[in-house]
Amino acid sequence: MKASKVSDLRQMSDEDVMEQLQSGVVEAFDIIVQRYKDRLHNFLYRYTHNHEDCEDLVQETFLRVYRSRMSYERIAKLSTWMYTIALNLAKSMYKKKQRMSLVSIHADESDPDDFEMQITDTVILQDDELHLKLSVQELERALQELNEDFREAVILRDIQQLTYEEIAEITDTAMGTVKSRINRGRQQLQEIIGSYVKSETI
Repeated sequence: MKASKVSDLRQMSDEDVMEQLQSGVVEAFDIIVQRYKDRLHNFLYRYTHNHEDCEDLVQETFLRVYRSRMSYERIAKLSTWMYTIALNLAKSMYKKKQRMSLVSIHADESDPDDFEMQITDTVILQDDELHLKLSVQELERALQELNEDFREAVILRDIQQLTYEEIAEITDTAMGTVKSRINRGRQQLQEIIGSYVKSETI
């Protein structure tokens, strides 16, 4: 493929690039990998908390994307389709390990259904505040006490910052259920972490 054609691919939307791949333009796959390798790595690392396992899952996700390229339909965003593949692979690999971590929990000011999670009068909005008030280890401990559905919803919303619509599609769950899981997961995290703080100050 000529360089000008590669340049054209880089200007296309994700969905257009995928259509090029479906039509036999193999270079389109390289564009998809470039755009999503870091995003998928960050996403999957929250589930594995293990760089080696994360790399394996990223590679497997791209392999599945390529093998299943003809099954992709433009009615779905490419990102949503890829996150669904990645999530299913992660859940399959870590069904029993349940090792998840969380970096930040915050409320979306533009969304009236979101709320800020407060822990001992401290609102965790950014990574700096998180590290000042609460260790990542404590968040990990708290997440282990949530059921898988709540952990999954909170990570997809607060880490990946996906919309409710995208989460509903990725998890094949009703919108109301998604919102409920996110809010209940945040509330439980607040209660669990609050108990840690109290026990440490006694």
